Amino acid sequence: MTIKDIIPLIDAKVITPEADLKKDVLCGYTCDLLSWVMAHGQEGMAWVTVQIHMNVIAVAALHDMACVIMPESIQMEKDSIEKAEEEDICILESPLSGYEICGRLHAAGVPDKD
Repeated sequence: MTIKDIIPLIDAKVITPEADLKKDVLCGYTCDLLSWVMAHGQEGMAWVTVQIHMNVIAVAALHDMACVIMPESIQMEKDSIEKAEEEDICILESPLSGYEICGRLHAAGVPDKD
């Protein structure tokens, strides 16, 4: 499954239009504690978080994550979006709750992290 495949699944809007939507989504994860995600993040991960600051992009880039998903139409800070564009990190914004996003991803076959 690619980022492009999950966009309609979670009713998402692409916030970083230049990002590669053909990247494979290898697993899903939700967590808002950045140090925990630094320790447990993985390549190809679709990460659901309510955090909006630049450190989110640093953690996503560190692990070469597929995308960061903002639930409940939370808007990421402008500086964070600009950094995501520089790092080629896809940011998606969904009107759904984090719970619903994860449920839909799991039902569609996106596995949990290893």
